[in-house]
Amino acid sequence: MIVGIEHTAIVANDVAALANWYVDTLGFVINYRSPGATFVRAQNGTMIEIFAAEFPRGEQQLRTQGIRHLALTVADFDAAYETLKTKNVNFVSEPMESKGNRVVFFTDPEGNYLHLLHRAVPMPESL
Repeated sequence: MIVGIEHTAIVANDVAALANWYVDTLGFVINYRSPGATFVRAQNGTMIEIFAAEFPRGEQQLRTQGIRHLALTVADFDAAYETLKTKNVNFVSEPMESKGNRVVFFTDPEGNYLHLLHRAVPMPESL
């Protein structure tokens, strides 16, 4: 059956600029390019496919229906947060902590929501 999620897709107004932002700002690498799409890969192997938009999207909020954010795991929350601050990332929240988990929300240049996440205890594999 299904063993995991290989990638998530983001439709972008400027594919190259957004892919480069994920590389320069978040430390991803470009691992595949085709005429219609660019794939960027995180250190743990997860990928984002970025391809060109054909239609504009409506206004997005954190609670708008649909896929709403990508959670980016970090080993050192404080270091990652400070690095993103030096890169002028658009934060949409202050860092928060709940039950030892730390999170802060921000957007990429095209307004997609992301957040840094450090879990004190990993999520259970099943209930």
